[in-house]
Amino acid sequence: MQNFYSNSTYYYLSIIFLFFFVILLKHLLHPRKKLPPSPLSLPIIGHLYLIKNSLHRTLNSLSTKYGPVLYLQFGCRNLLIVSSPSSMEECFTKNDVIFANRPRSMLGDRFSFNYTAIFWAPYSQLWRVLRRQTAVELFSSNSLQKSSLIRNEEIRILIRSLFKAGEKNTHGGTRVDLSYWFFTFVFNVMMRIGTGKSCVSEEDMGMEKGKKIIEEMRGIFFANLLVLNVCDFLPILKWFGYKGIGKKMDLTNMKRNEFLSGLLDEFRQEKSMSSDHRAKGKKATLVETLLSLQKIEPEFYTDDLIKSLLVALFVAGTETSSMTIQWAMRLLLVHPEAFHKLRSEIDSKVGNERLLNESDFTNLPYLQCVIKETLRLYPPVPLLLPHYSLEDCTIGGYDIPKHTILMVNVWAIHRDPELWDEPKKFKPERFEGMEGAKEGFNYKFVPFGMGRRACPGTNMGMHIVSLVLGSLVQWFDWKSSMEFEENYSNFMDACYDSKVSCSKDKPLEAICIPRQNCIQFLSQL
Repeated sequence: MQNFYSNSTYYYLSIIFLFFFVILLKHLLHPRKKLPPSPLSLPIIGHLYLIKNSLHRTLNSLSTKYGPVLYLQFGCRNLLIVSSPSSMEECFTKNDVIFANRPRSMLGDRFSFNYTAIFWAPYSQLWRVLRRQTAVELFSSNSLQKSSLIRNEEIRILIRSLFKAGEKNTHGGTRVDLSYWFFTFVFNVMMRIGTGKSCVSEEDMGMEKGKKIIEEMRGIFFANLLVLNVCDFLPILKWFGYKGIGKKMDLTNMKRNEFLSGLLDEFRQEKSMSSDHRAKGKKATLVETLLSLQKIEPEFYTDDLIKSLLVALFVAGTETSSMTIQWAMRLLLVHPEAFHKLRSEIDSKVGNERLLNESDFTNLPYLQCVIKETLRLYPPVPLLLPHYSLEDCTIGGYDIPKHTILMVNVWAIHRDPELWDEPKKFKPERFEGMEGAKEGFNYKFVPFGMGRRACPGTNMGMHIVSLVLGSLVQWFDWKSSMEFEENYSNFMDACYDSKVSCSKDKPLEAICIPRQNCIQFLSQL
């Protein structure tokens, strides 16, 4: 009996010894990763409990406390948050390929046409072809020059329509919803580039019919724009239909697909019924080009792929540009000294006997400073689009495991007091004479991202914003339609936060007054 207990003791001791030996060997062969700093995490939800207000503000507060490289767990997803130029540069230089993918999400599942949309496509040959196609057809210097005719025609229509809207009240001015006008202008430009047809005709601009059309387009293309939502981090919520998010997305996707399918069918029908050839030298629209390519490579250029490229043009091109114009006008309304400095530049370099055009931009440096300062304070996407790693890597000396979502807090970088003098103030002059635009001013000014997944339409967006903003300052006086609080930046920030979180944002209304010395020219447009 004694031998039995003795043998059992040796047996169990051997098991325990072997267990600890395996653990020790594992740690020796695979030492524990040195992860970035992280706050206390709760079971299941991780760090989601820390999100009290807008995401970019919460992440900025956490980065201020824990450092510019932060590791968080949102439910079942791991996130890397970077908020300094050096950490961002490290992500998009030596680790650019590793972070060149996008995470899957509810939005991507429903709106990316099986992840063929250029902004959501995985880093692959498909993405390279899409990137090259958009560069050639839309964003190259040659394409921008050809599409400038459309932008110039649309700006003439915008100026003429605004003047007509207030021509009976040229002295007191007319209250206008600039949010509507800006969106309509940019969406018309994108529609004409994509399809050759305006969304809202000049006759309907500012009328009830035109407003209904724009409201419908907003519902089709701009609903449910949150890139990541809580259901992406806690998938179990999908089973319970959390807040009806899934149903709303499905309904929007159905409407969007019907609209785009009808658009393609209309083009095919028109082409089959018409024997006319395109006028010599006239640029084919994006739809026409893609349908021609579909005949050559039908397996690649499917209807879904064509639809995905149109959505990228309509959504990304319209929302970011129209909102940037709106933020710039808001800022100029409460900074009259900047408004008059910009007007003096335009008057001296362009005058008021012709419309401003894109060839004038190189002679209007202060206009570019105003736009850059607007983008610094209110970047179109404060956290950029998320990136996703498929390999382990190191950032800032920390080990980052694969399958991590990367979010870059450009809003925090743009307002870092160590990088910018008086970062909360609107000071366009800070960009005068600054060099290094191609490198993001040493990675401290990055409103459109960096690296291979940076926004490809930056130049087109800057052309649109410059043309609209410069033209509005050139031909009209503007007054705010409301009394601003003493600390107007708080009001602006609240408007911005509500917009980027897809809440009900406050439209920009202002009093439009044609300049007295420009009325004769405007009446002859």
